[in-house]
Amino acid sequence: MKRVLVTGASGFIGRHALAPLAARGFEVIALSRDAGPAVPGVTWRHGDLLAASEARRLIDDVRPSHLLHCAWFAEPGEFWSSPENARWVAASAALLLAFEAAGGRRFVGAGTCAEYDWSGGVCSEEATPIRPSTLYGRAKDAVRLLLDGVTARGQVAGAWGRMFHLYGPHEHPSRFVASVIRSLIAGEPARCSAGTQVRDFLHVEDVADAFAALLDSDVTGAVNIASGRGESIASVARLIAELTGRPGLLQLGALPVPAGDPDRLVAHVRRLGGEVGWRPKRTLRDGLAHTVEWWRRA
Repeated sequence: MKRVLVTGASGFIGRHALAPLAARGFEVIALSRDAGPAVPGVTWRHGDLLAASEARRLIDDVRPSHLLHCAWFAEPGEFWSSPENARWVAASAALLLAFEAAGGRRFVGAGTCAEYDWSGGVCSEEATPIRPSTLYGRAKDAVRLLLDGVTARGQVAGAWGRMFHLYGPHEHPSRFVASVIRSLIAGEPARCSAGTQVRDFLHVEDVADAFAALLDSDVTGAVNIASGRGESIASVARLIAELTGRPGLLQLGALPVPAGDPDRLVAHVRRLGGEVGWRPKRTLRDGLAHTVEWWRRA
């Protein structure tokens, strides 16, 4: 039997991973501090991984064969430098070690493109140096290094999914795609930078489905979770304006480009496509249209 514990299961990524995991035959145990959505085949558990001894108690009780670790501190604007990152390194270490001690078989963690050196513009798991410039990136990479050490002992197999720029239903309202959509459907100006920066965008349901595929595979090590295609921020904003019918309210160039923002940040996805065998289900247009409609109903 495949029993997976999903941490952060009511969060932006975790909530979207539950149905794909159940569809793959997993018995899904969803962990969250908050109430989560009803999903067929999913059992909810409430708990706080930051509480002392919670990880061992939870693992001993659930006895998962697989673990998808999505929980982290993710408050926009704060997560890059928050001391909460250090607490989540400790909590993640306790969780991983408890999982190993209980005989767990496969652990997949949610990493970030912020672990990479961004100077090259295109990030490859094999070739791009790991050189995080933020506390968030360093903290995530610390957990990845711990996972490498645990898997080297031979009992637990592990993979590390590095996400790039995701968007979709339940995104925090202040993030780029959500903020532009919300402004435009409210009939308010959407003020943006010039948007020349190129990013790799992927709908959150595709991100979650890719994590489910990665967990259900035998692939180990770091795997980029992304589309592999670069789109300028301006082109994404214009597409949102077209889909909302409010192109006149889009104000490109109204804000400065954030200091230190790289010109280009796109993933190489050979491992995801070639080894995991996963490809996105949605085009960018389809994903943005779906997201616009979700925000209209929200």
